[in-house]
Amino acid sequence: MTSSTAFAFVGTTTPPTTSTTTSPPPSGDYYAAAAGKTGPALKTALHGIIRNQTKLSYDQVWEALKVTDQDPNNSANVILLYSGRSQAKTSNGGNANDWNREHVWAKSHGDFGTATGPGTDVHHLRPEDVSVNADRGNKDFDNGGTARTEAPGNYGDADSWEPRNAVKGDVARMLFYMAVRYEGTDGFQNLEMNNSVSNGTAPYHGKLSVLLQWHQQDPPDAFEQRRNQVIYDQFQRNRNPFIDHPEWVAAIWS
Repeated sequence: MTSSTAFAFVGTTTPPTTSTTTSPPPSGDYYAAAAGKTGPALKTALHGIIRNQTKLSYDQVWEALKVTDQDPNNSANVILLYSGRSQAKTSNGGNANDWNREHVWAKSHGDFGTATGPGTDVHHLRPEDVSVNADRGNKDFDNGGTARTEAPGNYGDADSWEPRNAVKGDVARMLFYMAVRYEGTDGFQNLEMNNSVSNGTAPYHGKLSVLLQWHQQDPPDAFEQRRNQVIYDQFQRNRNPFIDHPEWVAAIWS
């Protein structure tokens, strides 16, 4: 396995040296520009903060996920997002029971594919079983559907996917991050939340009303907080503000 310290990162920022520990959360200075703001002004301020990042290539995402999603009880494994399964880091690939890179903000929603930028942003990329990833496809998120046998606790139908309870909030906050980070200023489309489950290739993701409920139902836990810190310390040098400040979700999308 290639060491993550040997990455040739895309962009002008030099990433910090990878370590097995994480630093404390950043001081209030990281979010100073957002202080006291709400609504569109808060969204704009947060975009200005988190758009400053080191960018990875799509190949480098493989190695990043082995660190960001490491099983806290088994350092040789990663935890799969929807399945919840602990699986060997080395079993990444394209076979049915391998794990691959799930785009939580479906890459067709805005047609950004795997291009460096939203297509390689680790804040919304997670390890998942290949066939479960294909089953979710590019569906929007909503409650209901048929139980998925390969991913207990998940449900799906023709146009939506409901993840297991333990990661409902994680999914919501990843989408909120993407809607703030990508505002049409990086050569990519302006990604936005809406209340639809039929977004297709439009640069929107839903269902906002349900995602807001999931955010409240499943607040940030230790795994999600550690992941945010590792991405900041070791890879992208930016953060998901809705993990650090869950109250900002209602301040923007209430």
